[in-house]
Amino acid sequence: MSLHRHNPAELSPPSGFSHAVTATGSRLVFLAGQTALDGAGTVVGETLPEQFEAALANLLAALAAAGGAPHDLARVTVYATDVADYRVQAPQLGRIWRRLVGRDYPAMAVIGVVRLWDEQALVELDGTAVLP
Repeated sequence: MSLHRHNPAELSPPSGFSHAVTATGSRLVFLAGQTALDGAGTVVGETLPEQFEAALANLLAALAAAGGAPHDLARVTVYATDVADYRVQAPQLGRIWRRLVGRDYPAMAVIGVVRLWDEQALVELDGTAVLP
């Protein structure tokens, strides 16, 4: 299995994402949206960085249960209830990402939403991974 990240020079330099990812492998893993729910089903964390870290950890736990690792992520979508706050918090969110996932970024998008399934949730992440 291999993922190749493509960032063409004619596009703006990516920061925290790759413009395109090509993948070869034998298994696709579709990861359901994860918020900052703990094992008891309670949203943990009051700030966006706290909830982002918990949601990302949940996404990675689901990926690990399917036999994958962070470097297998080909695509991640972030749904944020406050995109302006997400932009302000981006440096801290980037540090959390690098600590949990590393510096290989999947193709990503951030989408503003009115609210998420759990009313207290500020962010949700879903994704696709390619496993050997």
